[in-house]
Amino acid sequence: MDIATILGLVLGLGAIIGGAVLEGLHLNSLVQPTAALIVVGGTFGAAFISFPLHTAIQAVKDLKKLIATSEKNDELITEICGYAAKARKNGIISLEQDAQNHKDRFMKKAISLSVDGVEPKEIRELMELDLGAYEEHAKMSAEFFEAAGGYAPTVGIIGAVLGLIHVMSNLSDTSKLGAGIAVAFVATIYGLIIANILCLPFATKIKHRVKEEVLRKEMIIAGIVSIQNGENPRFIEERLKSYLGGAGDASGAAEGEGGK
Repeated sequence: MDIATILGLVLGLGAIIGGAVLEGLHLNSLVQPTAALIVVGGTFGAAFISFPLHTAIQAVKDLKKLIATSEKNDELITEICGYAAKARKNGIISLEQDAQNHKDRFMKKAISLSVDGVEPKEIRELMELDLGAYEEHAKMSAEFFEAAGGYAPTVGIIGAVLGLIHVMSNLSDTSKLGAGIAVAFVATIYGLIIANILCLPFATKIKHRVKEEVLRKEMIIAGIVSIQNGENPRFIEERLKSYLGGAGDASGAAEGEGGK
């Protein structure tokens, strides 16, 4: 479990609620079902209009990425180097069983192409097409939450205006005027919280997860292509470790692979 996501939500929401309490604000005044209905319904209604239904459904499913822990790249390097040593000793065909039993579709496809005798250049081209399609599809979930985060503050203002309209239509009872205005602005608070504590951070975290998965798939491509080229397992290990040195090292390694 990714503790950072849980900790961030607790800190973000806790700071807002704690600050309100310290200022003497009664929490009951922040609980307004009507405002919540307007802001939540309006925000995600606008987001659903902006994207196909399957994208919206996938975005909700991808929320699990917020608390899922990242796969360890060190383990991936060890696995690929194991395949390299096995192929060097027994031939590339010895990896056929590994391909059939592997749970990762991307790894399974890469090994299968290698076992089938596809040229390294063609393996790279096919797998990079697969990677590009994955990246384009995966980033749609982040775009969904980014859009929702953009709509939420505006919908919150709409809720506040509706509340003010209700207050202004009942000016005869001035004793309730202040409380009515305060309630109206709760919708604005909801909109800002949904945008800045939930949707936009969710989008950023999903994009980070996508980048991690793209890096992992790039390492798989580099490793399997190197195995197909018959390179030394130790050299393959050092090459894959260069991907973990940061974005610059990873991109540089990718360019070096592409130039082979």
